[in-house]
Amino acid sequence: MTTSMAEQQEIYNQQGFLSALPVLNDTELKEARRAFSELEKELGEDYTQYSLHNVHIQYPWVKGLTKHPQILKVVKAILGADVILLDSRFICKYPTVKPDIQGNNEGEPKTELPYVAWHQDMRYWGIAGGPVLSVWLALDDSVQENGALQVIPGSHLAGMLPHRQATRSGNMLSVNQEIPDELVQAGEAMLCPLLAGQMSIHDGLLVHASEPNRSQRRRCGFVIRYIPTCAYPIQDPDRPRKFAATELVCGTDQFNHFSNTTK
Repeated sequence: MTTSMAEQQEIYNQQGFLSALPVLNDTELKEARRAFSELEKELGEDYTQYSLHNVHIQYPWVKGLTKHPQILKVVKAILGADVILLDSRFICKYPTVKPDIQGNNEGEPKTELPYVAWHQDMRYWGIAGGPVLSVWLALDDSVQENGALQVIPGSHLAGMLPHRQATRSGNMLSVNQEIPDELVQAGEAMLCPLLAGQMSIHDGLLVHASEPNRSQRRRCGFVIRYIPTCAYPIQDPDRPRKFAATELVCGTDQFNHFSNTTK
C-alpha cells in the first residue's frame, strides 16, 4: 500500500524521520557512483571518508544531487515551499579488512573503527527560527553489517539534550561529542537500512548514531541539510558555524538571513 505525502508528513512529525524513500534511478545511481570513484582515485580514501564538505559548490554532479526532484519533493512537503540548502557532506565508512586478490581476508583490522556517536545534528548547527532537515542519500547499500544509521524514534520531541566529549575512540563527528549513555533510550533504537539510491530524512533534533563498518563492503552516503527560509544563524560560542555554501533551492527568500545565499 502506497503511503500518501500527508501520511508521510504525519509520520515524520511523530517519529522524527522517514526511511527507504526512492530517489535515484539505476542510471543516476551508476553515474553518481562512477563520479564518486573518480574522487576516490584523485583524493584517496582517507580524504573522501569525511572531508568532502560542501563540494556541491565545486562539482555540478554533486549540486545536481542536492536539487534532485525526488529529494526536493519530500523536503518541500516537510519544510514548506521556500527552502535553503544549508550544507552537504559525503560520509564513507570503508571496509575494516579488505579481501586480497584471492578473496581471503588478510591483515589486521584498524584498532579504532570509525563510528558515529549518539548525537543531535542541531547541537552542531547554530540555527534558530526553523528546523534543520537532514537527508542521507545512499550511494551504497547501507545495512547493519556496514554501519547503517540508527535512530531513536520520537526523540526529537524532547528538545536539545546535553552533549559531552566522546569516551570511545574513533568517533567520526568532527567535534568528537556524544550524548551521555544515560540520556539515550538505546533499547528503542531502530535501524534504517537503505538500498543504494534510496534516502532517509530526519529532524535536526532526532537522536541518531551509526556503528562501525565490520563488513567487506563500503558504506557511502551523501548528507544534505535543508532549512526553511525563515530559519537564521545565531551567534552561539558552543556552536560556532560559518555557512559559506547556502543556496535557495525552492521558492523565494523574503528574509535574506544568509548574506551569501545564491539563487
